[in-house]
Amino acid sequence: MNISNEAPPTNGACNITDLYIYYYIAPYDVVLHVFNILFGLPTHSYILWLIVRGTGRGIASEFFTLNISVCEIMLCLRSLNAVLGNVFPKLWTVMMFLSGFVMTARFFQCLMCVERYLAVVHPVTFLKYKPLRYRVACSVVTWIMIIICCVFSLELVNPCFMRLFKCMYLSHFIIFLSINLFCCVAVLRALKHLGPGERGREREEENHMKRRAFHLILITTVTLVITYVPSSITALQYILSIPASQELESMTLTCFFLPGFVQPLLFIHRVGKLPFCRSP
Repeated sequence: MNISNEAPPTNGACNITDLYIYYYIAPYDVVLHVFNILFGLPTHSYILWLIVRGTGRGIASEFFTLNISVCEIMLCLRSLNAVLGNVFPKLWTVMMFLSGFVMTARFFQCLMCVERYLAVVHPVTFLKYKPLRYRVACSVVTWIMIIICCVFSLELVNPCFMRLFKCMYLSHFIIFLSINLFCCVAVLRALKHLGPGERGREREEENHMKRRAFHLILITTVTLVITYVPSSITALQYILSIPASQELESMTLTCFFLPGFVQPLLFIHRVGKLPFCRSP
């Protein structure tokens, strides 16, 4: 979150000057935010362009990927506000609003994991809810949840209510991580048990596809753990009033930013647009 771990004021008087001092970004964290801006904005904008052009499996199949990229762009804009906020303190209001994306934007990753879970473990149910209208309905509900969190963040992301915000932050991350891990582990278990299939070349191709899917889900699982576990630990430390070092905060921010590039790179690789590395 890049917000000071110092104890918040206890007298209930939070003026705007206190907030600007409280939200000051450390120099190393500024570097991380700049990295997220310089590489995140072009990458996710490129993915949006590819999906709109029909690259891949079409907008219907890539609908959650499209929403993930939009949310990641909003996180990049939050990083931009974080960098400029040290120079233009009034931008902190915008960053406080965009902090809602930190909590909820990656819920679309949960929807993608649930979709993969249904496709592998419950294929009949997956075919029933495969039409685009169900993805749109889930996305609308998620965006409503994101906007509500953003509005709440305008009031909660300040020294007076930081503990309450951290509680919401932690609860969201635990829920997201639980859903994602359940779906990923269930898919991994299902993929390990090879079906009867056909003999010869067809069976070999089927096994190859299952191995690719297994590796993809395994990468996703590791990425989710790296994303959510450090952030949950630092949030729990704050709630329990345990001081956290700046190094731990920076490591947490690094673990939150870097995994956000994994799924985009996997998508670009899958559609054969990753330089020097073509999807087979």
